[in-house]
Amino acid sequence: MRVGPRNLITDVKGLYVGNADDATLKSGSTVLVGDKPFTVGVSVMGGAPGTRETDMLAPDKLVSEIDALVLSGGSAYGLDAASGVMDALRMRGRGFVVGDAIIPLVSSAILFDLLNGGDKSWAENPYRSMGAQAFDNAAEEFEIGTAGAGMGATTGTLKGGLGSASIVLESGHTVGALVAANPFGAAVHASGQFWAAPWEVEGEFGGRGVAPLGNPLAAPVSFKMQGFSEKGNTTIAIVATDAVLDKAQATRLATAAQDGMARAIVPSHTPVDGDLVFAAATGAVPLNDAVHDTLMIGHAAALCLSRAIARAVYAATPAEGDSLPTWGAKYG
Repeated sequence: MRVGPRNLITDVKGLYVGNADDATLKSGSTVLVGDKPFTVGVSVMGGAPGTRETDMLAPDKLVSEIDALVLSGGSAYGLDAASGVMDALRMRGRGFVVGDAIIPLVSSAILFDLLNGGDKSWAENPYRSMGAQAFDNAAEEFEIGTAGAGMGATTGTLKGGLGSASIVLESGHTVGALVAANPFGAAVHASGQFWAAPWEVEGEFGGRGVAPLGNPLAAPVSFKMQGFSEKGNTTIAIVATDAVLDKAQATRLATAAQDGMARAIVPSHTPVDGDLVFAAATGAVPLNDAVHDTLMIGHAAALCLSRAIARAVYAATPAEGDSLPTWGAKYG
């Protein structure tokens, strides 16, 4: 295994990511779109998810490919970011064709960032326009940290953010992850080491090494609240590969990638999180051995997601009105 040239999900050829955000709002949206539609599966393991158009991703449903995926802040309001993406896709003639109608297929998930200190007193939902703007900004290079859907993200102990990472396998397949890390739990030990440190590559999130051994229940010494979160919660992610996968295989990939979330966040998949992973496959590179290759792609996706979560927190930058410090301010 080796890291891709950008160490971003866009190392999967044919995929692009766009961010749109508002520093005053302390929120934003992120879009993943491809040169053409791609196969998608989904796994939801958090107890409080917010989603749009995820039922159609089940292996037994009619549609085999979709046009875009959206990660957004804003809780239920943020689901409207997908409407802006649909508008932009339709203007480009992209979507599922039924007679004379074109229906862009866009699935999305949201995180809760409504109580993070930003100005949420809008008269009109801002997320539809942010979704359209994020689509227009889609490119191979994009910002991580305090950007896009991670603009107002927080973790249990530190500011969260948007993260990404990639791996190129010996089989020739590329795997990447994109995440908006906003969990109830903590991404770091009380000493500042990331829980994802065993899978770090080339000091990509500080090179501090693994957390010391001890009682894991005592490690994240303070959460957003004692018992429940009033700041925000939910980690939403996309893992992607250039492999040829069907919807059932993509669903299995999303499930395997959830391990990466559990390795990087303590605790994860809680009743107050809406933790979700989409898995996208562009279908550019055939499988050589279906069992071995899908196993390794799933393993790589979990590794990428762990690293992406740590990179999101590591890259976060401070801003006026923040409710929590950044990793750099506290431990850097």
